[in-house]
Amino acid sequence: DVQLQASGGGLVQPGGSLRLSCAASGFTFGTSTMSWVRQAPGKRREWVSTIVISDDLPTYANSVKGRFTTSRDIAKNTLSLQMNALNSEDTAMYYCQYRTWRGQGTQVTVSS
Repeated sequence: DVQLQASGGGLVQPGGSLRLSCAASGFTFGTSTMSWVRQAPGKRREWVSTIVISDDLPTYANSVKGRFTTSRDIAKNTLSLQMNALNSEDTAMYYCQYRTWRGQGTQVTVSS
C-alpha cells in the first residue's frame, strides 16, 4: 500500500523557516513524480511544488518561488520542503502527494 507521512510542521513567526519531510513507501520512489500541496481553512487546495524524483528538477508555484525548495533523498525514500521567509499566507495543512495519494498532512502556522 502507498503510504505518505508528512512531518515537520509547526508554529513559526513571519520571516521564519521550517523544513517539512515526507516519508514515502509502497511504490518505487526513485522513478516517481512527487508533489507538495497545501490547503488553508476555507480555501481550495493549492499546488506548491512538483519534482520528478529521477530528474531532481522541481517546479514551484509563483506564490512560493524563491522561498521554498523541494529536494529528495532517494536512498531514504524521503521528500523534503525547505520553507523560508514564511508569511501568514503560507499557513495551511501541507501534504505530500503521489498520483492520487496524499496521506496525512502536517500543519504549518505562521503567526506572531
